[in-house]
Formats: sequence, C-alpha cells, structure tokens
Amino acid sequence: MLKFIRSESALILGFVITALAYGPGSFLFTGEFGLPLFSVLFVLVFIVMLLLSFSAVRHADHLAELLGEPYGTLILTIAVITIEVALISAIMLSGNAAPTLARDTMMAVLMIVMNGVVGVVLLVGGFHHSEQEYNLRGAVAFLTVLVTLATMTLILPNFTESTPDPSLNRVQSELFAVITIVLYVTFLAIQTVRHRSFFVQPGREDGDDDHHDLTGGGSVPYHAIMLVLTLVPAVLLSKKLAILVDFGIATWSLPVALGGIVIASLVLAPEALAAFHSARQNYLQRAVNICLGSALATIGLTVPAVLAISIYSGQEIQLGIGNTDMTLLILTMFVSALTFGGVRTNMLQGAVHLVIFVVYLVLVFNP
Repeated sequence: MLKFIRSESALILGFVITALAYGPGSFLFTGEFGLPLFSVLFVLVFIVMLLLSFSAVRHADHLAELLGEPYGTLILTIAVITIEVALISAIMLSGNAAPTLARDTMMAVLMIVMNGVVGVVLLVGGFHHSEQEYNLRGAVAFLTVLVTLATMTLILPNFTESTPDPSLNRVQSELFAVITIVLYVTFLAIQTVRHRSFFVQPGREDGDDDHHDLTGGGSVPYHAIMLVLTLVPAVLLSKKLAILVDFGIATWSLPVALGGIVIASLVLAPEALAAFHSARQNYLQRAVNICLGSALATIGLTVPAVLAISIYSGQEIQLGIGNTDMTLLILTMFVSALTFGGVRTNMLQGAVHLVIFVVYLVLVFNP
C-alpha cells in the first residue's frame, strides 16, 4: 500500500484537489478574483495538472516498454491531447472564450513542438552524439499529413468566401471535421499496422531495443487503468483552470494567444522531457515520433472536437491564423521538411528551429 501511495501520489493529490475544487472550495472559482487569490489558485491547479500529466507519461512509458513502438508513443500522445481538448472545450463552453482560442492553441502547440522542442532535442542530440539517425520514411509520413491538415485548418479558412471572417460555415465545418478524422485515422492505420517499421529506429526493426529500462513493473492492464484514472482529475480540473485563464486574459488585457500558450505548455511539458531523454540516449526516432506525433494529433483530434462544439453550442470559432502566424507556420513547415528530409540531424538544424521559436514568442507579446 505504501509503495502504491508513493508511486501514485500525483493521482491521489489530483483526486483530492478535484474533490475540493468541486466541493467545499467551489465558491472560490465563482465571481471576481483578486490578484493574490488568482495567483494561488492558478499555481495550485496548474502544478497539480502538470503532475498528473507527468504521471500519465510515466504510465504511457511503461506501456511503451511492454507494447513496443510505435504503440507506446501513440498512447502517450493521445493521453496528453485528451487534456488539451478538455481544456479548450471547457473554455469554449464557458461562454466567454475568444473565438480564436482553438487556433491560438494549435498554433502554440505547433510552434512549441516543431521549433522549441525539436530545436532543443536536435541541439541536445547533436551535442552528445554529433549526428543522429532516424527513419526517413516515418518522418515523411508525419510531415505529409501534418502539412496537409495544417494548411486546410489554419490557412485555408482565411480564403473562404462563405463567411466574412476566417471561419467556416456549417457545411464546411462538418466536412473539415470528417476529412480531418478520416485522414488522421488513416495515418494511425499506417503507423500501427500497415507500415509500423517506418516508425522504428533504424537498425532496431526487430524491437529488441525499444525498451526504456523503466522500474516499477506492472502489467499492461494495470498501467492502462492507471493512465485512464490519471486523466480523470486532469480533465475535471481543466474546467477550473479554464475559468482562471479566461479571467486573467480578460482582466489584465493579456495577449489572447497567451491562453493557447498556457494550454500548450501544460500538455507538452511531459512529452518534451520524454523527447529530450530519448535524444540523449541516441534514440532520436522516439523523439521524432513524440514531436511530430504531438503536432499531428493536435490538429487531427482538436479540430474535429472544437468544430463539433462550435456546431453543437453555436459558439463562433475562427480557425484562420493572421498573416504573421501564417508566415511563421509556412516557414516552420518548410524548414521541418528540410530538417527531416535526410537521414541524419545535427546541432545546426536545432539552432535554426530555436530561432524561429524565439521570433514567435517575441511577436506574441510585441506584434
């Protein structure tokens, strides 16, 4: 019992804080917030959700060890994207969300993952191992679908003529949601069944080196159940964090895109650490699977979810990004195609991605 309490302390803490937030402490999340109360609640909820995210990653890593790649990385990606979609949905359904929240979050995820995380991963890997090898066919598959979905969902709405703003009408929303799901499911079939070898480290196609030497044991059902249980308080607390984020942006006139960055940072922190760890161990393929998989899952799962919420609730949603973000997105996709267009990476490529990420951050706070 003591061993379970120690290993699952984040889960226990998550349920305790969730019970308090929806029970005796629910009145704290209503009405106006003073700065001290806001700061305490935001830090508390954010840290608890971050701990839950790391706990989910730990169970996903055990499943990766037991099931092998790419199933482990896929489980990890879907787990954290579930938290992201829950956060966006909670803010949208609160009735006070900016219509650009979903696109800002997806843009933040793409910039953080494709430039921030990829940049540091390539720098870390290049520093320790000079050059690193990955599976070119898997990277090309990721980028082909990612570029297509990113263009359709974040750029194309700017040029449709059915609405006066960068949004979609109902027919377009339904069609885009279906297309996005179909294309993402098709990719998953390729990744997990048809061409699974595309997403395995070169030279390790037999799967012998896919294990991560994790301690703690446990069976597949155990870690699967604990992963689901860990996501429950994370999803429930997302509504409380959504209230705080929405209030903070509206009250202190913070950049609207900051809400997307907060959500993206929360859900991506565990995946980023997992990618760094893999790069240091000279297992770049897992880092590539995590980074590109997160970016792809963000669009593949978030877009249908927010479009469905928009249709169901009548909430306005704008997917088309502005000219500045469009330029950065196109540059990111172009540079990513060059970075993952060979079979080896080095530190220079990481530096280029980090420069783009810094420019993105500067333009968020100083457009």
